[in-house]
Amino acid sequence: MSTFPNSPKLLKGGIVLLDANSGAVLRIIALQYNPDTLTRTLQPQSAGSEGGDRSEALRLKGPPVETFKLEAEIDATDQLEFPDQNPNAAQLGIQPQLAALETIIYPASTQLQLNHALAQAGTLEITPMESALALFVWSKNRVVPVRLTEFSITEEAFDPALNPIRAKVHLSLRVLSVNDLGFDHKGASIYMSYHQQKERLAGKNQPGTFNVLGIGGVS
Repeated sequence: MSTFPNSPKLLKGGIVLLDANSGAVLRIIALQYNPDTLTRTLQPQSAGSEGGDRSEALRLKGPPVETFKLEAEIDATDQLEFPDQNPNAAQLGIQPQLAALETIIYPASTQLQLNHALAQAGTLEITPMESALALFVWSKNRVVPVRLTEFSITEEAFDPALNPIRAKVHLSLRVLSVNDLGFDHKGASIYMSYHQQKERLAGKNQPGTFNVLGIGGVS
């Protein structure tokens, strides 16, 4: 029994994969441990440029390009203490968890075989394979479509069969806005909800005054 029965439930961050056409959930990947830090960068999409048209100086072409960066830890040490209860960990270490993340950026093997068959049959144009729509989930206030742009894994410990049992995964996720997807895409409505949630949160911020800035106003 928990020593603190009234303690709040700890939510986990993760990635949800959807079928880009139907919106059906294909896979939910919950991070084993929440990262200690989450780095976000926002690059404004200004219409104006240095030395450009002055009438464009304050115009925006669209939402900023936003990127999330995080480091997730995966560890099977505790599971290996009870191999009967965790047969996958005992036989494979953390390879299933790593594979679940890695296959986000892999096309399906069946699609590769199909494209090869089409090429062998003389098909002149083969459409690039479409991946699942990935959503980065970091609380109910941050559910946003993303593209995985950088992925590195540092495996730090291994079992006697050389299965990794502890690793750090570095992820860089680029937010896909309506500029990237278009308003008709399934991910566009999810992005717009994320965008509008920012506006609602900004509206809850206590506004400042000229007094705290040490000025009487601007003219």
